[in-house]
Amino acid sequence: MNTPSRTQEQEGPKVELRNLQDLPLPEEVLPAAVRQALALAEGSLDCVSVAVVDAERMARLNRAYLGREGPTDVIAFPAEDSEQGRCGEVILCAAVAAAQAEEGGHSLARELAILVAHGTLHTLGYRDDTPAGREQMRTWEEMAADRALSEVGLA
Repeated sequence: MNTPSRTQEQEGPKVELRNLQDLPLPEEVLPAAVRQALALAEGSLDCVSVAVVDAERMARLNRAYLGREGPTDVIAFPAEDSEQGRCGEVILCAAVAAAQAEEGGHSLARELAILVAHGTLHTLGYRDDTPAGREQMRTWEEMAADRALSEVGLA
């Protein structure tokens, strides 16, 4: 739908959402999932930029930043200090998320909430390259998704 950038401000960080692709999305779940992931991890950020891109753009980003071919579901960058405070950046691929939602037998809203929570945790420095780290992140991702979906009335 390629909606313009907009900022969601509630309690917690500013969440700037940029939908840069054409699939219809339940966008309201994204800022809610960011806030829920931060609360569960007891993390603090002043702002989070969330971009939703198409498979072609995600493949380019995946190659440029991770050296991997093809699109991936989520890329996150560690939070950095900026003029706006401590800010993180999360990029989601709508097409990959839609495929994963179908494969997992759940809604696109749930998959997006899981992915943005996952990316938010990475911005805080959490890692999923060990069994313990992976398990902790998965637990918080699922909890954040459940709470975010409930918060926006999609549970």
